[in-house]
Amino acid sequence: MKKEPLYIIKVGGNIIDDDVKLKSFLASFTQIKGKKILVHGGGKIATKLAENLNIPQQMVDGRRITDSETLKVVTMVYAGYINKNIVATLNSLNETSIGLSGADAGFIKAHKRMHPSIDYGYVGDVDAINTAILTSLIDLNLTLVIAPITQDDKGQLLNTNADTIAQEIAKAMSEKMEITLVYSFEKKGVLKDIDDEESFIPMINLACFEKMKEEHTIFAGMIPKLDNAFEAIGAGVNKVIIGDASNLQELLDGKSGTVIC
Repeated sequence: MKKEPLYIIKVGGNIIDDDVKLKSFLASFTQIKGKKILVHGGGKIATKLAENLNIPQQMVDGRRITDSETLKVVTMVYAGYINKNIVATLNSLNETSIGLSGADAGFIKAHKRMHPSIDYGYVGDVDAINTAILTSLIDLNLTLVIAPITQDDKGQLLNTNADTIAQEIAKAMSEKMEITLVYSFEKKGVLKDIDDEESFIPMINLACFEKMKEEHTIFAGMIPKLDNAFEAIGAGVNKVIIGDASNLQELLDGKSGTVIC
């Protein structure tokens, strides 16, 4: 029996910070036919608010150290302002949407990240996705907009990487549906040189990826996203695409972006 398609789109980068680009992206998102989930980040807005509140911010290898005060900020920004702004915009475009964080109905269970030498604070790593809850909402023809806040089994909120949440949802839902996972941001795709848009790579397989890492011929900041992509493919996700958020349909049609295979 053929599985029903489900598109899981993660949007991040400078798209979230730019009202014009975000509205254009959301208009493009509504044109995708079929069932879909949108996962979003929003790091720069959280950083700016934290600075305005005189809450020091610390980053290690691009990851935010989330102390108790920063957790309040990211929860307000991710699960509050950004999430509801996206939902309101989609609803205005006749895309009936509902905003969720991983804590809602406890549909994403996570645990506090443990590291031998770095205390990441209230950063969470995903343990499980409740697919029954997601499926019931999708079956109501609702478009889900998911913020990257999760919780542990004791009710502690946790800040969790949005790329990882998209990947984990894609993996979990792949048992029931045919998943296309898209990581969309402001670049054309995976770049060998972050400063050269024309250095993007149309297709990457695992052997190619390992070779590029070994030879240091790939932008280091892209490696975690690709690790997520290959893990998703290995777990049964049908297709993973990384590319420019300005035209989602071109990404889905294979006319742009980097395809992970």
